[in-house]
Amino acid sequence: MIPELRDIIFLDIETIGVVEKHEQLSERFKTQWARKASFFKREENQTDGDLFEERAGIYAEFGKIIVIAIGKFVENENGGIVFKTKSFSGHDEKRLLEDFKSVIEKTDASKTKLCAHNGKEFDFPYISRRMLVNGIALPSLLNLAGTKKWEVPHLDTMEMWKFGDYKHYTSLDLLLALFDIPTSKGRMDGSMVNEVYYKEKNLPKIAEYCIADVVAIAQLYLRMKGMPLINQGNIIHSV
Repeated sequence: MIPELRDIIFLDIETIGVVEKHEQLSERFKTQWARKASFFKREENQTDGDLFEERAGIYAEFGKIIVIAIGKFVENENGGIVFKTKSFSGHDEKRLLEDFKSVIEKTDASKTKLCAHNGKEFDFPYISRRMLVNGIALPSLLNLAGTKKWEVPHLDTMEMWKFGDYKHYTSLDLLLALFDIPTSKGRMDGSMVNEVYYKEKNLPKIAEYCIADVVAIAQLYLRMKGMPLINQGNIIHSV
């Protein structure tokens, strides 16, 4: 196996508002959300409650993680390369985070790198913040408090695409289209996660979507490194 692939854990998370409705927040948090929402551009007649349902999941202070999916390139018994995925999902965020932590702590933190799309701005800090909120000590891989963005040792496919350009955001879906990589956006997209969780109550659907994103991120990484995509038959999803 190419050495640089051996030590990468590809990752994606799905998040929702910590409660379904704004009115379920404590008065203290309603006040804090009102302060946060005051900075948002509102459509006509849009309330703090409307904004909460639409945007709370983006912020670790007002949201929570319901799925973490990871993937890793490994050698099979025949010496070929396969991509193995695993997801951690559930309604109990603390347990989900503890399960995720127990897996990544088995890796060599001096060599292992996480890779996500926009991970340095979203996934990595969000996981770290929610671990602290849940009273979980940060694993070495995520113990990055005080680290400047350019000092974070992990990989970010969006940052790789910028080539030093700080002016714009490029979505994962756009890059998948650009590189002709199969997308996970057929049945749902990130804007639907809150509704699918609270209204449809379909956590497995969200987990499946998250795993598909991890596969897509890994495929994008391969293309950006000039390597061929991994065959769908060599992608193995762990239970």
